[in-house]
Amino acid sequence: MTSRTPASADDGALKVRPRVWIGFAIYIGYVIVVFTVQRLSGVPYTDLNESGSNLFFGAGLSLIISAILLAITTSLLGWWRPALFDRHRNVRWPIIAPIIVAVALVINLLATNWSAFDGAFFAASIVLILVGFTEEIATRGLLLTALRSRLHEGWVWFISTSAFAAMHLVNALSGQSLPATLQQVGLTFMMGTVLFILRRTTGTLIWSMVLHGLWDFSVFALQHGGSPGALAALGAGGEILAGIFAFIAVAFVIRGAREGTRTTVELA
Repeated sequence: MTSRTPASADDGALKVRPRVWIGFAIYIGYVIVVFTVQRLSGVPYTDLNESGSNLFFGAGLSLIISAILLAITTSLLGWWRPALFDRHRNVRWPIIAPIIVAVALVINLLATNWSAFDGAFFAASIVLILVGFTEEIATRGLLLTALRSRLHEGWVWFISTSAFAAMHLVNALSGQSLPATLQQVGLTFMMGTVLFILRRTTGTLIWSMVLHGLWDFSVFALQHGGSPGALAALGAGGEILAGIFAFIAVAFVIRGAREGTRTTVELA
């Protein structure tokens, strides 16, 4: 039997109609999988940078497992297109915010003492780039698609970005101090807004995945082999500057957005 709802040509036939509860179920499932695998590794969050083994088993392994599960889930739902692509792009100038982050990323890499890296730690750091896929597809991909089935784009930005920031609260259960975790959550909300803007200005989540993965790689690289100084401080300042600019610019990529999820659903 076939059940149809109004559809745009861009949506194609989805296997499951987007629902808000589905998006949150995937989000919660992702957090549980990552937290569980990381806890089973026995590596505290604060010890990830001590060795390649710690970084891989304490973070990388959970990303590999969750990436596979998220890819399977997205395929089963048939949500790849709405999760990865927008129908329309709004004004382009807000892309300045992600550009600032990209510059700060390069500064982080320049401030890193690469001689402090051994082969194992570098390889584990490369695996860490997967976070750009997992966290983006879970929040600004699948959750965003679900939220667009019912909510205005302003709420879609706020809720998906809040969920992105809130998932980092589990770091307080993995050894990180509560003050440090709350600071991380605040900065993550700012970064999430930047990444939302990058999706809206380019029309695709793919660039957000790339920037997110490389940003986290640069931060861990700097923490492992960085030398405190003006260059490192400049990179951190760039992140904050981008976040402030993003809070001003996000209204312009939300205004007039027509991204509500309208789908053709094929039911067996």
